[in-house]
Parts: sequence; C-alpha cells; structure tokens
Amino acid sequence: MTAELASIIDFIRYGASRFSAAGLTFGHSHDNPIDEATHLVLASLHLPPDIPPAYGAGKLTAAERENVLALIERRVGERLPVAYLVGETWFAGLKFKSDRRALVPRSPIAELIESGFAPWLDERHVERALDLCTGSGCIGIAMAEYNPEWQVDIADISEEALSLARENIVFQHVEGRVEAIQSDLFAGVKDRRYDLIVSNPPYVTEDEYTALPGEYAHEPKLGLTSGVDGLDLCLRMLDEAAAHLTDDGLLIVEVGESEHALAALLPQVPFIWIEFKVGQMGIFALERRDLVEHAAVIHAVAAARRAA
Repeated sequence: MTAELASIIDFIRYGASRFSAAGLTFGHSHDNPIDEATHLVLASLHLPPDIPPAYGAGKLTAAERENVLALIERRVGERLPVAYLVGETWFAGLKFKSDRRALVPRSPIAELIESGFAPWLDERHVERALDLCTGSGCIGIAMAEYNPEWQVDIADISEEALSLARENIVFQHVEGRVEAIQSDLFAGVKDRRYDLIVSNPPYVTEDEYTALPGEYAHEPKLGLTSGVDGLDLCLRMLDEAAAHLTDDGLLIVEVGESEHALAALLPQVPFIWIEFKVGQMGIFALERRDLVEHAAVIHAVAAARRAA
C-alpha cells in the first residue's frame, strides 16, 4: 500500500490517516492529526513548516520514504510525541530542540510573548526577567528573542532539563542575554530581583496523571505533577516571589485546570485570569504589591501545605 506514496503531501495524508485510525492523543504542540503528520514529515525532511504549497508535490527519495514511514510507525506503536521523534518543535514561532530531558514545549504563554505581554507590560520597564521551571528553556529564550534589551534567567531544578535548555540557548544564539541556573524554585537566585517572573510549573494532579494518555508517559514526571491538587509548587512560588520582584514587578503563572482550586484556596488574592484568543487558559497575572498585601494569608496556606 505504501508503495503508492510518492509526494510530501502523500506522506502527510498517509500519516494523518494512520494517526486518526490508531486513536492517538494530540496534546504536544498540535491538536489534530494533520498538523501532527505535517510536523513529522517536514521535520524529518529538514524542511520548515512554512514551505510554499508547491513544494508539497515534491517526491521523496527511497531513503527519505523509509525514514518517514518508520517514524510514522513509531508514533503509532510507541505513542512517542512527534517532537521527540524528530528532535525539534516550534514555540512562539521559534524552533527548539526537544527530547525526553524536558517536556515538549507547549503553553499559551507563547501568545503573550508574541504580543509583547500587552497590555500587562505597556507601562512597565523591564530589564531583567526570570523563566522559573524552564524545562527546555522555550519561554525564557523566546522572551529574550522577542525583547533583545532584556536580560533573562532561566531556572529549573532538573539538571537534565537545564542541559537541554543550554543547548537551546546556543541554538538560538542568545548566550550573552540568557543564563541557565540550577535552582529549586528561587533557591538558586536568592540575591536577584526581576521586573517580570514567568512560570509554567508542574500543575497536574496525581489523579490526572494516572489518567493521562500514553504519550505523556515519555515525558519526565517531575515536569508534570505537583501534589494532590497540582498546586504544591505554585503555593511555594506565591509565598516567595515578592522577595524576588522589583517594586513594580509582575508575576505570571500557568496553573491550567488547577485554576479553580487555587481561587478557592486564596479567595482574597486578586488573581487576574488572562484572556487568550480562545478564552481563559488557567494563567494568572499578579502584581508584587498584591503579593505583599496578602503575604500573611498566602504564607499561612503555603505553610499548611508544607506541613501536610
């Protein structure tokens, strides 16, 4: 059957059909089988995602055919995310290296970066920014690419993730403006203060993790889970962030489906839930002054969590 396949479009169509028939889950940068197959085929051919449509008629060599078909079958048989199969993915319009050392880059925060964090930074001067729980480094590196005047630190507890992040720093040629730091939350940046802290920390609950499709089992659990309600790290972050923000500093954190649990735990805190093109996505903005004003209640909730 595959002997009839010849062009790039043929293989994208075939891959999409195989993925749909196999009932794969699409949650790693793509949400449908056609985009996923397009990523796999074009990346395996070392082609960018925005090639002109005319190139779709281009025919594959025998070696290329064999490689693409093998990758398609691995995606189906092993449930490996495409980014891990081809070693790369795209975030905020930029290409990043991707492998099992860190989660596949994906976050609505990409939309914020591309829009210049409007309106949140419209009247705010930023010199230093921190990407906390950076994983592959995609958020912090993208912030540096879009804002050449910023100095950006990217921090993670995992040395494996940081080794990938450092490769991405070199890959994106931002060595002079982005520093990778091994840190358990703020422990490794004790004396530094930032105008902007952005974080996409682990926030999957234990129950949610056990129910995740097979694709997620290939990613490091450390980058996914954060306690019974997904908020263990977020509460620590809220308790400690004010000491690392400048007076007019801003904290932006993704908590996904744990949004409702967080709002219920801290109803006094004026979280601003950011609206995206598709609606709310479980990402809040919080001013340093609000962290300071509600420090006592935040600390009490965080301390109770640590003691539990």
